[in-house]
Amino acid sequence: MSFEDIRIDDMPMYNGDLEGARPDTVNRFTAAVAACDAVLIVMPEHNRSLPALLKNAIDWGSKPSDKNVWRDKPAAITGTSPGAIGTAVGQQHLRQILGILGATVMGGEAYVSFKPDLLDAEGNIANESTRVFLQAFVDRFAVLVGKLASHAHDS
Repeated sequence: MSFEDIRIDDMPMYNGDLEGARPDTVNRFTAAVAACDAVLIVMPEHNRSLPALLKNAIDWGSKPSDKNVWRDKPAAITGTSPGAIGTAVGQQHLRQILGILGATVMGGEAYVSFKPDLLDAEGNIANESTRVFLQAFVDRFAVLVGKLASHAHDS
């Protein structure tokens, strides 16, 4: 698998009045998501929910409904926060939103409690058990994406 960061911090707040002349930043975002075989969302939790910036990106990607980039898109969700439940509530909210929009959201949970020693100086995961856990999560996602891609080619 290869990963690509897709920028979401440069789009205006979703407004249906802008649909007639979508901003270039929105077109870039929706084209990038549409071109991906799958989406891995790594998020913090804001007030027991997903960040407004992420919700805005999801809203832009869902409109117009006949060009919803989330429909049938394999997706996996993970995130980290300093709290003991590491984004569990926010991820459940995101899972509900993506499901409503027609994404195929991988089951299971990947909540990471952020502690100061989680990352090393280079930004790599320093905690061995966390690294093993997240590797298994990504491996499961790769299998899901492969199965869905294989099924799509068979159809």
